[in-house]
Amino acid sequence: MCMSSGLKSATIPAFANETDRMALLDFKNRITKDPLQIMSSWNDSTYFCNWLGVTCSSSIKRVIVLNLTAKKLSGSIPPSIGNLTYLTGINLENNSIYGEIPQEVGRLQHLLHLNLSGNSFGGKIPTNLSYCTQLRVLDATYNNLIGQIPDHLNSLSKLVYLLLGVNNLTGNIPAWIGNISSLRALSLIQNNFQGSIPSELSRLTGLTFFQLALNNLTDTIPPLIFNISSIYFFSVTKNRLHGSLPPNVGLTLPKLKIFLGYGNNFTGPIPVSLSNASQLQFLDLGQNGLTGTVPQNLGSLQGLVRLNLNRNRLGNGKDGDLNFLSFLTNCTHLEDLALSFNYFGGVLPSSITNLSTQLTHLIMVGNMIRGSIPIGIGNLVNLEMLALCYNNLGGTLPDVLGKLQKLKALYLNDNNFFGPIPSSLGNLTTLIMLDMEKNRFEGRIPPSLGNCQYLLSLNISNNNLTGTIPKQVIGLSSLSIYLDMSQNFLVGALPFEVGNLIHLSELYLSNNRLSGKIPTTLDTCHSLERLYLEGNSFQGTIPQSLNKLRGLEEIDLSRNNFSGNIPKFLGKLMSLKYLNISYNNLEGEVPSEGIFENASQISIFGNNKLCGGVQELHLPTCTRKNLHSSRKLLALKIVFPVTSMVIFVLVLLYFYVTCFNVKNSRERALTTSSFEDRKLRVSYAELLKSTNGFSKNNLTGSGSFGSVYKGILSGNGAIVAVKVLNLQQKGASKSFINECNVLRSIRHRNLLKIISACSSTDHEGNDFKSLIFEFMCNGSLEQWLHSKNDEQHQSKRLRFIQRLNIAVDVAYALEYLHHHCQTPIVHCDLKPSNILLDEDMVAHVGDFGLVNFLCEASNNPSKSQTLSLGLKGSIGYIPPEYGMGSQVSTLGDIYSYGILLLEMFIGKRPTDEMFKNGMSIHQFTAMALPEHIMDYVDSSMFFEEDEEDVDDDIEEKQIIEEDFNVNVNSRIKDCLISVFQIGLLCSKTSPDERIPTNVVVNEMKAIRDKFLKHKKQNGRRMS
Repeated sequence: MCMSSGLKSATIPAFANETDRMALLDFKNRITKDPLQIMSSWNDSTYFCNWLGVTCSSSIKRVIVLNLTAKKLSGSIPPSIGNLTYLTGINLENNSIYGEIPQEVGRLQHLLHLNLSGNSFGGKIPTNLSYCTQLRVLDATYNNLIGQIPDHLNSLSKLVYLLLGVNNLTGNIPAWIGNISSLRALSLIQNNFQGSIPSELSRLTGLTFFQLALNNLTDTIPPLIFNISSIYFFSVTKNRLHGSLPPNVGLTLPKLKIFLGYGNNFTGPIPVSLSNASQLQFLDLGQNGLTGTVPQNLGSLQGLVRLNLNRNRLGNGKDGDLNFLSFLTNCTHLEDLALSFNYFGGVLPSSITNLSTQLTHLIMVGNMIRGSIPIGIGNLVNLEMLALCYNNLGGTLPDVLGKLQKLKALYLNDNNFFGPIPSSLGNLTTLIMLDMEKNRFEGRIPPSLGNCQYLLSLNISNNNLTGTIPKQVIGLSSLSIYLDMSQNFLVGALPFEVGNLIHLSELYLSNNRLSGKIPTTLDTCHSLERLYLEGNSFQGTIPQSLNKLRGLEEIDLSRNNFSGNIPKFLGKLMSLKYLNISYNNLEGEVPSEGIFENASQISIFGNNKLCGGVQELHLPTCTRKNLHSSRKLLALKIVFPVTSMVIFVLVLLYFYVTCFNVKNSRERALTTSSFEDRKLRVSYAELLKSTNGFSKNNLTGSGSFGSVYKGILSGNGAIVAVKVLNLQQKGASKSFINECNVLRSIRHRNLLKIISACSSTDHEGNDFKSLIFEFMCNGSLEQWLHSKNDEQHQSKRLRFIQRLNIAVDVAYALEYLHHHCQTPIVHCDLKPSNILLDEDMVAHVGDFGLVNFLCEASNNPSKSQTLSLGLKGSIGYIPPEYGMGSQVSTLGDIYSYGILLLEMFIGKRPTDEMFKNGMSIHQFTAMALPEHIMDYVDSSMFFEEDEEDVDDDIEEKQIIEEDFNVNVNSRIKDCLISVFQIGLLCSKTSPDERIPTNVVVNEMKAIRDKFLKHKKQNGRRMS
């Protein structure tokens, strides 16, 4: 070793330093990814004590600290780490280190700090750690550790921090932890621990941080736990604990700042003594079985930021239940107040207007509250959500609601409000959701609502509204979820501006007094799935322009004055599932195709001049007499005008036929050459050579019907992915045909591009079929979300913005398949392993072996039924209606997309063990939103940012001795909440409640664009 003799210790032999140097070099050799070039300094030109991340003792020249925090390193830890016997600290947090923690770490008997958090370590906790008896900090949070906490670790009697949260640990929480008297922080969050909380933990008299949330713990909390007076953070959220909270909890925990008991089975009253915990900031006892009244003295908690008491049994349905609100006015930092789904009664007190001006969420849904909304509500200028629905409130709405400029959601439905809808609501320009249904509002719909340019859904149904529909409202192009004005007394014609609703999914105008013809502009509403116009006085024929609305699933035109024939195009709307045209003046023959084949899906009562149709309708057979009036009308309206065109058409016919033949022959030639010629150019022999004989070293993945190999074509040197079908597998041949049928007719930036196909025989005469695709060098999304922990599958991490980009890419691909192909295509198997990433991390949807053309399903119902009964797709991503025999539809893909979206940002598969006993990834996310979502997201997406971007995106939760600080960037949290809301809407159990593909695209793109715009405005460099 080239080293100045002056650098060597006079008392320590040379081999001691050499041992450390060789151990460090061994560690360097295990690093497989080093984008910041940290390891480049680890070379013989520099004394190893000066290497980056290495600290040596000045006296003995031995390595005492190895600190490589957040250096984006990937690799594993070698057993030789045990040779650094003078180490006192190892900090590898926020990297991508994988593999098992070596048993040899137990040789480091001087070790004080071991921080391995935020990596991908797997396997069990090494038992030899028990020899590190001087250890003060053991932090292995955010990894993939399995098994039980070894009893051997009971020797670590000097631990101050024991942090093992967010792993896959199992078994019981060891009772011996209670013997570690020096312990100040214990975090075992989000594992699979079961059983009860050991009463021995009450011996930890110096404990400040106690976090056991998101496990399977049962029984009651040992009362003595609440006697640990030093605790300031206490979280047992989402377990199955029961029993009542001790009445003196606030006295015994005087330093308490955060108390999270959400989602258990706690009963009894809220302890009055909580007011003695004067530093309390977060009190979350939602979704329990608490009873009684809310203590008034909670108002003495001046630092209170959030109070969640949703879904309990609080209140008695009587006056006085809400008296505590007047005392909460002293909580000047209060931001969130949630009191929904309890038994609160009495009048809504005017004291709510004196609550903190910092209040953003006031949620009192589903109680028995009466009275009116106080005029002083305008004082709450920072409100973003006001939810008072499902109560007994009444009176008129105050104009001051228009002062709540930051309001995004206003829910007043299912009450007894009356009087006019204030025009001042038009000032709420940030409003997204407005629901006022089932009240007694009267007067005209204020045109000013058209100023709410971000409104996604508007429901003013079941009121006493009169007058005409304002064109400013019916033309609000932002509306995309639904517009419901049904069950009112609206009159006049439906404005032509209805054609502006190009993103709208559901339109309900039923049971009003509307008249005139349906505007032809309605044909521009391409996203429309449900159209309900029944119970009005619309007249004229059912417009042919509705033929353009191919996504319509439900139509109700009953109880109007429509006349003429039933348009045949209704039988050709492939997605149509329900049609009601009863009680009109329709006549002539009932079509017999499409939806008209199933009498249970249509209703035609009250049209006495109809005939024909399927036998189940029991209509008279069409005769000349039946058809006379309709033919006469046809002659007047169609035949004569058409005759005037015949001569012109005959003149053009010759030129048309000639041109068509020439064009058609060219198109056939181009189509053939574009796919068939390409697939003939690659032979079995060439594929055999390009993949080194289909070598295992070239194998990149395998699926239900075959394997995928990396190959290099000899002709042009192109790197390709060769999918070889296993023809012994049932359905493989059909899968090959399916993919060929699809891939010959589609092309999109976010779909996997096919290069060629080969259908031949191998050298032994066996059938051989393969598809050759463009090679995606970054593999599948599955490999990035759930990477294995070994050298062959190096741990990968997707940054937050990369996940957003991928989500948008996949949405674009689905929109193309569903809406922009000649025949709508349902993918049927959307999941991470079927999403490939190119060198720029652009997502490409692949594997079209299970696709379904919607025209096939509609033309052959028996075939569609078979596909459904066969559960077409992958477990966890299959929409529930497929399991009940429903036909394949685009909404099935939307369900899979929703599950995929949740998986991408939570980091857990929908089949993960934590989703059992009735719990699903959908329910899990719904219960976490919005308050706890940052506790459960995949934190690894925040660890891979560039150094200058780390603070911009998120600061990881830090546990320090004097304080606990949660500092999560609100911009990312808001963005994540929006993403999860889209995921939840997509993965609704009922397909009728899911949002359409184009809405998904628009919403996801808007979320990403808003995130990037905000980042750019702050002058920060994009990742």
